[in-house]
Amino acid sequence: MIKKFFVVILGICSLLWGDSSAQIKAVCMTNDASACYDYAVPLVTGDNAKVQDLREEGLGYMRKACVLGHNKACDVMGENYYEDKSYIAARPYLERSCERGVKSACESVGVIYRDAHDVKHDDVKARIFFEKACELHSGDACYNVAIIHRGGFGVIKSRVIEKSFYKKACNAGLQAGCNRYTEFDNEDKGIKTGIWADIKALFK
Repeated sequence: MIKKFFVVILGICSLLWGDSSAQIKAVCMTNDASACYDYAVPLVTGDNAKVQDLREEGLGYMRKACVLGHNKACDVMGENYYEDKSYIAARPYLERSCERGVKSACESVGVIYRDAHDVKHDDVKARIFFEKACELHSGDACYNVAIIHRGGFGVIKSRVIEKSFYKKACNAGLQAGCNRYTEFDNEDKGIKTGIWADIKALFK
C-alpha cells in the first residue's frame, strides 16, 4: 500500500514538473535569460547529463541564457567545454568567468596555457591565471605559482617568492603547501630537514 502511494506521488510530481518545465521553456522563448538557465540546469546535471540528446538540448538553452547575459550560464558553458576537453571553445567562457572572480575558471585557464591544451604553451599567461586563482584562495594555484618561480618558468628564479606562495597555498588549506613552507622556513633558520636529517638523527 505504502509503495503504491509513493508511486502515485512520484507520478504526480513528474506531471507537475513536466508542466512547470514546459512553462519555463515558454518563458525562455521570450528571451528571458533566467528562464533559459532554469530550463537548462536539469538537462545538464545529474543523470540527464549522461543522456547525450538531453545534455545537448540543455547546453543549447544554457548557451542562449549566456548570450542573453546570464553570467552563471556562461560559467556552466565554460565548465562543460573544459570537461569535454573542447579547450578552444572553453577558453573564452573561462577567461570571462575568471574576470568575474570564478576561482575554478582561473585555475582551468592556467592549466590550458601551462599544458598547451589547443594553445601555444605560455608560462607567463599560465602564471597570470594561477596568480588570480591564488588570490581567490586556491591552494593548488598558489602551489603552481611557487613551482613556476622554483623552475624559472617565464620568470627569474626566486626562492623568496617561491616560499611566499607555499605559505599562501598553506593558508588556502593545501597541506603540501604547508609542508614545503615548513621545510623552507626550517632551512632559513638553520634547521636541517629531509630524509638525510632523519637518518642522521637515528645515530645521535
